[in-house]
Amino acid sequence: MTSRREGSPFAGLSTIALKEAADHMNSIRIQLVMLLVLLTAVGSVYAAIGQIKATIGEDQFLFLRLFTTAQQPLPSFVFFLGFLIPLVAIALGFDAINGEYSRRTLSRILSQPIYRDALLTGKFLGGLLVIAICLLALWLLVTGLGILLLGLPPSGEEIARGLAFLFASFVYAGVWLAVAMAFSTVVKSPATSALCALTAWLLFTVFWPMLAPLIAGAVAPIDPLDPMTAVHQIEIQQAIARISPNTLYGEATLALLNPATRSLGLLLTSQLSGALMGAPLPFSLSVALIWPQLAGLIATLLLLFTVAYVSFQRQEIRA
Repeated sequence: MTSRREGSPFAGLSTIALKEAADHMNSIRIQLVMLLVLLTAVGSVYAAIGQIKATIGEDQFLFLRLFTTAQQPLPSFVFFLGFLIPLVAIALGFDAINGEYSRRTLSRILSQPIYRDALLTGKFLGGLLVIAICLLALWLLVTGLGILLLGLPPSGEEIARGLAFLFASFVYAGVWLAVAMAFSTVVKSPATSALCALTAWLLFTVFWPMLAPLIAGAVAPIDPLDPMTAVHQIEIQQAIARISPNTLYGEATLALLNPATRSLGLLLTSQLSGALMGAPLPFSLSVALIWPQLAGLIATLLLLFTVAYVSFQRQEIRA
């Protein structure tokens, strides 16, 4: 005869989330990773400000250039953020569950009136809280540097686009946190789960842009006598590339921080009929343009968290 659970399965959720966030904020591991992110971000923004002052005059969206302008040898702030956010998320979540196993503290935690639902969800929300605090502080720092050194305040639309970019970065970080937590539930060793998460990061960051055209060429070869086969191959290549969270995040930031972007796919001449080239899109249309990318990132986050949830629920826990 099976016994039914009593009370809410999420009792103690807020306590676990806040305790997890506090542990992360006091961890020397996270402090070192965030110091790296801070130094690289400040360096790229300072270089971008110098480039903006030297080369750019009148611009309706001058403030957004802070995020996208690069000056050799430093890349842009967006590039640094897209490269380093997964590392921060993986550092937060790779030992979330198997670390409790290795320290033999999991059975002690679950002996309290706390269900597995609250434990896993609380750890995930604690990591998201730390990511949200760090991203908000970084965004405010970049905005403050821009106002101080450029001497111009951002417009209302620039603030709206910056906040939308902040939200997209938060969702992107949540995807990689869910990846790390999924590996932490499936793999018993923290070192192995960290290696698996880093391997996934390298696959989608470095190798996937090279694999996508190869796979598309094999699936849909080009017929020299039929020009539409080239269009079909490009569409398949884009669909394969969008399996990567990095591609989805890159397209979302492109449309938000470059208002002149009118399409994130193949743009035909017929689609430009009546359009004023170089004219910026309104913020609402840019959000509509990136909605499929944001929806894909959110769906990936929920899918990975579900994998971690189901795996954790089925595990046997011994003292």
